[in-house]
Amino acid sequence: MKLSRPVSWFLLAFGAWSWFIWISFVRNLWKDGSGLAFDEAGDPTGYFWVHLVLAVVSFLLGTVIGVIGFRGVRALRRDQDAVEPAGVDHGSGGPTGV
Repeated sequence: MKLSRPVSWFLLAFGAWSWFIWISFVRNLWKDGSGLAFDEAGDPTGYFWVHLVLAVVSFLLGTVIGVIGFRGVRALRRDQDAVEPAGVDHGSGGPTGV
């Protein structure tokens, strides 16, 4: 199965977005001072564990989706290079070579 260029780039962007969003979320969760993530003794609460698992699963899915997008972009470039070999001069002036 081949992915189109827009789909490949979308999946790659989604993967990068997931890394940014979920790493930021876990960093903010870890620094939470509202009492939701940690109790008075400083121990993690159920809220912390549920959201940490959510973030890890989302991070892993985003990584897999980003890798699929990266592989799609790479395959498109490889196909484009096979059709148009490097070193071909397209500005030679036409069939006469002038």
